[in-house]
Amino acid sequence: MNAGAHKQVQNHIAIDIGASSGRVVCGTLQEPEGTLSLTEIHRFSNGFSEKNGNLYWDVDYLFAEIVKGLQKAKSKGIEHCTVGIDTWAVDYVLLDQKGTRIHEVFSYRDSRTDGAVQSLHRNISIESVYEKTGIQVLPINTLYQLFVHDQADLEAAHSILLVPDYLYYRLTGRRISEVTNASTTGLLNLQTRDYDTDLLALLGLSKEQFPPLTEPGEQIGELTDDLAARGDLPDCEFIAVATHDTASAVLGVPASSDKWGFLSSGTWSLIGVERASAIISPEAMERNYTNEWGAFGSFRFLKNIMGMWLIQKVREECGGQYSFGELVELAKQEIPFRSIIYCNDERFMNPSNMISEIQSYCAEVGQLVPKTPGEIARCVFDSLALSYYFYVQDLQLLTGEKWERLHIVGGGANNGLLCQISADLLEIEIYAGPTESTALGNVVIQMISVGTIADIKEAREIIYRSFDVTIYIPQEMDSSLKTAALAEFARLQVV
Repeated sequence: MNAGAHKQVQNHIAIDIGASSGRVVCGTLQEPEGTLSLTEIHRFSNGFSEKNGNLYWDVDYLFAEIVKGLQKAKSKGIEHCTVGIDTWAVDYVLLDQKGTRIHEVFSYRDSRTDGAVQSLHRNISIESVYEKTGIQVLPINTLYQLFVHDQADLEAAHSILLVPDYLYYRLTGRRISEVTNASTTGLLNLQTRDYDTDLLALLGLSKEQFPPLTEPGEQIGELTDDLAARGDLPDCEFIAVATHDTASAVLGVPASSDKWGFLSSGTWSLIGVERASAIISPEAMERNYTNEWGAFGSFRFLKNIMGMWLIQKVREECGGQYSFGELVELAKQEIPFRSIIYCNDERFMNPSNMISEIQSYCAEVGQLVPKTPGEIARCVFDSLALSYYFYVQDLQLLTGEKWERLHIVGGGANNGLLCQISADLLEIEIYAGPTESTALGNVVIQMISVGTIADIKEAREIIYRSFDVTIYIPQEMDSSLKTAALAEFARLQVV
């Protein structure tokens, strides 16, 4: 597809892959009303599996599902399109000089990084790493994953790509390091805006093993000759979008004011604020806040919270007999704040049984043990809302900015109970929706790249008028109940 054809492109395909599912959707701008529409073309499941005691992603399967989605696009009459890919962060692929994968792709939930944080920081202080990168300390970070990876594999690696970069490579033959995802590795230096040579040396790696950093909006290329020769795929121009799904989700926030925060609510809950600069103060480090790079030179100053993963596992362990909506309805019938967990306790990262883990936790801290699906779901939703409350207070304190509203995007925006509890606790308005903000953020970067949309401000205005947003007004909560719940959650954070 030549450069002169850019403005004629009407179809923009977002490949959006999360930890539990993936989708291929097509975005088009409707004229003359100037609204954006999304059409789902293909959906598929995703998940890690265990093999020989480790947890791995099946990236060959993901590639095959992407191709299947593009085939469906062609069969629906889409002859020409741009394409962008976003996935979760931190997990990586090692390639040899011929571009062949050296090792299966570990899942960040694998237990191999247990103890990695303590081991690595015997060589370099947490303070030094945070000053360099501004990235929070989490065992799942690529920094710690690579630290425990087999050294022979690392020495044999000609290229190290994060998952979305690898999928771009499989489709186009070009190797990149897209910046929004690369920042989550904990290896990018805020001052040099490049890979930090000290940290690479600590891992026994070189800068040459990482492809060039690439900004969202950069054109990557077309399908490889082999894929193009098939004849059953559209004429695709691949564009680097914000490949970290949270970065794309925040781009899809329909914000119009300056004083707002975001909550990207999916498998993880990412709560934070969009900024022009990073915050690497001692207080931000002590509270373990992170500065992930965004599109157009922005930063997402945020906190990771164990999100809908908790209720996803609960639903799975109930045999799938309840939908998420039914669990919400059951939770509504329960007395609030009777059982509370500290969501970010490591025991909830990947327990053998989430329900049993929640029940054991409540027993250990002297609370009423939830037993029914409704009680367990209520415990999860109350605990998430309390997490949001405490981290919003932190964020406002660390940034010196008071929020007027919180935008909740992603699947969690559909949870009316959680949205209302959060509004009541925070005493600010909650703007919930759209649920497909990640795909929207993916699509609008493509549109900006080819000149269909001017900038992210215009993109957010278009998203706001194109998709439903539900506003939750704070309702008065029993003050003694609120005080007791906040005190109990504060206690759990230090237990």
